[in-house]
Amino acid sequence: MILARVVGTVVATRKDPRLEGSKLLILKPVSPEGTPEAGYVIAVDTVGAGSNELVIAVSGSSARMADGCKEKPVDTAIIGIVDTVHLSGGQP
Repeated sequence: MILARVVGTVVATRKDPRLEGSKLLILKPVSPEGTPEAGYVIAVDTVGAGSNELVIAVSGSSARMADGCKEKPVDTAIIGIVDTVHLSGGQP
């Protein structure tokens, strides 16, 4: 799973027919503290995420198990909108 912020959208007028009706969002991975990490990811939105929201995304076979993604060519799916992140201060 990755923690990421929604930073944009992708509009594709021609795509695999199985992706018709799917919202594609651009994600910027972030650390638990909220610091942006390298790269971007395009993900299928399964939860109705919006611009600038903090989300949880999964990739690979886990993405294809997300609601509405079975039998679709999906590598990354947003599966949750994050309300808060809490890190414990101590070491394990």
